[in-house]
Amino acid sequence: MTTPRPPKKSETLEIRLSNAEKLAFMARCRSEGVTASEVVRGLIEAPVVRPKRSAKPWQALAAAMAGLLIGALAAPAIAEALPGSRAAFDQMDANHDGVVTFAEFKAR
Repeated sequence: MTTPRPPKKSETLEIRLSNAEKLAFMARCRSEGVTASEVVRGLIEAPVVRPKRSAKPWQALAAAMAGLLIGALAAPAIAEALPGSRAAFDQMDANHDGVVTFAEFKAR
């Protein structure tokens, strides 16, 4: 009784490389003692990992500009809300009777 043979591998996968890339890859395979097919099959069986993309310089600049714009727009509102600010004093001293001065208010 003979043992059944594994299915024949007849499918191919075409990839495009420069001649220099192919020669370098084949040389690395030879130096490691593996075939190019073994390496590719190993990659196919491994989990797919996406390469990390680094931000392009213009994207970093756009993010920085957006941050500056948001900060510039928010600064007056933040300043008004700060205790001890002129806006907070004016809101508290609605009748302007002078019982408490801005300097006294700020010193508290």
